[in-house]
Amino acid sequence: MSDTAERRSKPNFFDIDFEKAPFIAIWEVTRACDLRCVHCRAEAIPNRDPEELTKEQGFKLIDELRAFSETAPPLFVLTGGDPIKSPYTMEYIKYADSVGLRVAVTPSATGLLTREAIHEMKENGLTRMAISLDGSTAEIHDNFRRQPGSYDHTIRAIKDAQAEGLTVQINTTISRWNMNDIDNLCALMQKLGLTLWAAFFLVPTGRGEEKDEISPEEYEVALNKLYETARKADFDLKTTAAPHYRRVVLQHQRAEGKSGDSSRYMRPRSGEGSPEDRKEGGPPAWVLRDMKPGGWSRGDSIGRAARGVNDGNGFIFIDHVGEVYPSGFLPLKCGNVKKQSIIDIYRNNPHLKKMRDFSQLKGKCWACDYRDVCGGARSRAFAVTGDYMASESYCTYVPPALAHVQGVDWLAPDMLIKDVREYLKPEDIKQFEKPA
Repeated sequence: MSDTAERRSKPNFFDIDFEKAPFIAIWEVTRACDLRCVHCRAEAIPNRDPEELTKEQGFKLIDELRAFSETAPPLFVLTGGDPIKSPYTMEYIKYADSVGLRVAVTPSATGLLTREAIHEMKENGLTRMAISLDGSTAEIHDNFRRQPGSYDHTIRAIKDAQAEGLTVQINTTISRWNMNDIDNLCALMQKLGLTLWAAFFLVPTGRGEEKDEISPEEYEVALNKLYETARKADFDLKTTAAPHYRRVVLQHQRAEGKSGDSSRYMRPRSGEGSPEDRKEGGPPAWVLRDMKPGGWSRGDSIGRAARGVNDGNGFIFIDHVGEVYPSGFLPLKCGNVKKQSIIDIYRNNPHLKKMRDFSQLKGKCWACDYRDVCGGARSRAFAVTGDYMASESYCTYVPPALAHVQGVDWLAPDMLIKDVREYLKPEDIKQFEKPA
């Protein structure tokens, strides 16, 4: 195996302890972008901010991300704005690859994303390109991106990346702007030759507004359509800001008689897994199992986490000036890499530690039988209630432990933050409390 192949090989995902290291670290290299998307988390600006991390600070950040783990360093994603607007992006890709990070980039589909730029990224060590596609037609996508021609740039960039030998991830933000287009989107994804479809569900932050959210009932429709698509597809599928997709996956797999296997897929932690899963001298059993939605992808060296990633829990976000957040959709400052180590921030910030403790969730999420594989979107909880431990406000599922309670609207604002133990039987309370 070549040095390059060794650097880019998948880590042992069972070695990732989310208390100590994230599975994915996303750095907003610049906030500059030529698009004006209606949902933009970053509220992107036309020109670069003079307070962006310097090139030297960027290299230092890359070194610290690599130091999270010797055996399982995080997936490193360069985002924006538009990372192509930074003059240092190519150097960051090259350096990150040289120190042993798997590198992905999420450029904007504009005239800057040329075949030559994609080729240069590949030559510098890029593993995967992720690009946004939010409608099955140019009219829907371009209206969403507020840029005529964006759809055509996107389709061209997908083909160019594949021609360069890169695997492609497509990011789609599900909102009222394209909910009626979801069937056509599912059909289109089957034709594009992608490796991963990442379905983002709008969080009302940045330019995204709560009125652009789909309803809780539409969430169930969308998540089930995504499952059926992923079940038949050659690509993998994940959701962002909709961790209750994991509940939908498990419900389907249990109905299909696969619950034991899917539980091992979605909940392994360091030290767990069967002896076959952890054997040496060949691929472990979990690599060889049939691919399942929410599990693991064989498409390239990026791979998928063996547990569910959530805001601040296996996930960390650094913005263009070095501020650290649980995710790009949860605007709660947890430190700054210009002053602190990203490792120290991730491991020791009290907000991040609390988010990783699902026994402190509120509302019906606390008493949910899917709590440990889902956890609800902490970003949406914060956006809707101001409390990042509140219950997921766009999930209609009622846990069995609360099914006997009549006349309660679990999605009412006061119930999202309520301690629900008063509704539970004593024997049920014990199973949800954190062991002493």
